[in-house]
Amino acid sequence: TEEQLVPGHALCMRKDSPFHGLADFGNSFLSRFAGTTCSSPLLANITLIDTPGVLSGRKQRDGRDYDYSAVVEWFASRADMIIFMFDAHKLDISDELRSVMEKLKPHQDKIRIILNKVQQIDTQQLLRVYGALMWSLGEVLRTPEVPRVYMGSFWDQDASNTAADWRNSNALAELLEREKVDLVRELCALPQNTIMRRVSSLVKRARSVKVHAYIIHYIRKQIAGWATVTVWDKGAKQRDLVDNLEKNFPLAAQRYNLPLGDFPNSERMKAKMQDINDLREIPRLDKRLVTDLEKMLQTDIPLLLERSVVRTGARSYLS
Repeated sequence: TEEQLVPGHALCMRKDSPFHGLADFGNSFLSRFAGTTCSSPLLANITLIDTPGVLSGRKQRDGRDYDYSAVVEWFASRADMIIFMFDAHKLDISDELRSVMEKLKPHQDKIRIILNKVQQIDTQQLLRVYGALMWSLGEVLRTPEVPRVYMGSFWDQDASNTAADWRNSNALAELLEREKVDLVRELCALPQNTIMRRVSSLVKRARSVKVHAYIIHYIRKQIAGWATVTVWDKGAKQRDLVDNLEKNFPLAAQRYNLPLGDFPNSERMKAKMQDINDLREIPRLDKRLVTDLEKMLQTDIPLLLERSVVRTGARSYLS
């Protein structure tokens, strides 16, 4: 079938569309958002989202009239894979890209990197660019375990002298082909692993809910304990506790035996909590609900996974 272009406003209103939530970003975004349908075996169960390139300097401030980082975060929370593409001949990590990658830290397991247009540089330059990219990613993501990096030349305009060197070298040509095959194989495997990713996301959200509940519980108890020994303003005590969340997180983790790695970003949590006038107005922690949550994680989730796995001979795959 021929390609069909669907404008952003119409795409958000279609009953079968997963993009209804994008309407919250307003006309400025929707007027720049569009979808297209086409016939392709790869796209039978996959939707590809092509975002605009990141900007730098004044373009970053003046070139967007919508919250680009928030839109990217919206897609990232729903995507099964996030691909960053860097041109090998002009590797640059702008402030906007740093901001975007900062927001995507909770989704690091989904991130893949493509070092594109490698045929525009020779092999010696490629080694330098690859090393610089790995160092930059480690700095931005603040982790020694950087995402999988694919190398390729996904465009049809390689007319440079180095492009001929790549084509004339069997080893280099085979390298690009293997990288392409690995990338396509991983993309094609996404629909098969949907159930496992959905269960993983459910577990992640459940653990997050438990930690958030205990954070509020800890802050409430600190305010209540303060009230028994002093007549000082309880609001001031709440503000002090919220302003020092990064110090209170380890204390709460130790008291309630919670993994510190499950705790949210302290600055974002702080911004949310500062909008609450009195945390004591939030209902008390119901330990029975926490018990039910732990039962789900320890019993129900393993049963769900067992039912999702179909065993045929020596091979297991998701139904």
